[in-house]
Amino acid sequence: MTGATGATGTPLAGPAGPTGPAGSAGVQGPAGATGIAGGMMVGRAGPAGPTGATGARGATGYSGAQGESLRGPAGPMGAAGPSGIRGVAGSTGAQGPTTVGPTGPVGVAGATGATGATGATGSRGSTELAGIAGPTGMTGPAGAQGPTGATGAQGPRAGTVFGSWSAYQDYSFYGNDDAIQRSDGYKARELADYLNRNPSARVGIDGSHEARVFNVRDAMLNAGVPAHRIVLGAFSDPQLRNDGRVDVLVSGG
Repeated sequence: MTGATGATGTPLAGPAGPTGPAGSAGVQGPAGATGIAGGMMVGRAGPAGPTGATGARGATGYSGAQGESLRGPAGPMGAAGPSGIRGVAGSTGAQGPTTVGPTGPVGVAGATGATGATGATGSRGSTELAGIAGPTGMTGPAGAQGPTGATGAQGPRAGTVFGSWSAYQDYSFYGNDDAIQRSDGYKARELADYLNRNPSARVGIDGSHEARVFNVRDAMLNAGVPAHRIVLGAFSDPQLRNDGRVDVLVSGG
C-alpha cells in the first residue's frame, strides 16, 4: 500500500548555474505580409533664406520706331447755350472835391529901367621912388666873451675809417670774463644819444669773441638802440682785432 503523502517541503532556490552556450540559429521563418502604405504629409515651410545678391543689370534694348500718329476727325460743334440775363447797373457815386485850384492870369511885365551914366575915370597916382642908400656905419666895439658851453657828446674818432665805417668806441674785456666792465657801462647810452641825433646812422659791432659781441649788442638794445640799426660783422682792420676787445663803429651819420 502507498503511504500518505508527506507535507510539502519549503523550496530552496539554489544559485544560478553558469550560462550555457548559445544554441545554433534556427531556420528563418517566412517573411510577413507588407503593411498598408502610409499617407504622405507636407510639413510646414522652413524660414525664408537670405536674399541673394542682385544680378548685373542687363543692357538696355534699342528703342522701337515710333508708330504713326493718326488724327481722328473733329466732332461736331455743340449748340450755343442761351444768353444769361443782364445784371442791373450800379448807381454812380458822388464826385469828390477837386484839390487843384484854377490857374490865375499872367501878370503884366514891368518896364525896363534906363541905363545909368558911366562914371569918370580917377586920376593916376604917383609912383614912389626908393631913396639913396646911406653910408655904412662904423663897427661897434666887441662885446664881452660869453660863458663856455657844455662839451657835446663824443663824435666818431677822426682818422680811423674802414670803408664807410668810422671807429666810435671800443669795449675791453679781461681774462675769461665776458661781462662788460663797469668803466664801459656809459658807452651804450652815449651811442643811443648819438643815433637819436643822426637818424640815418647805423652801428656796427666787430669782435672775434661771439659771447662778448652779443653782450655789447644787448647793452645797446637795453639803452634804446633799435635792433634794425645794429649790424654784426668784420668792419675794422683785421690786424687790430683781438679777443680782448670789441670795436663799435658808425656809418651813414
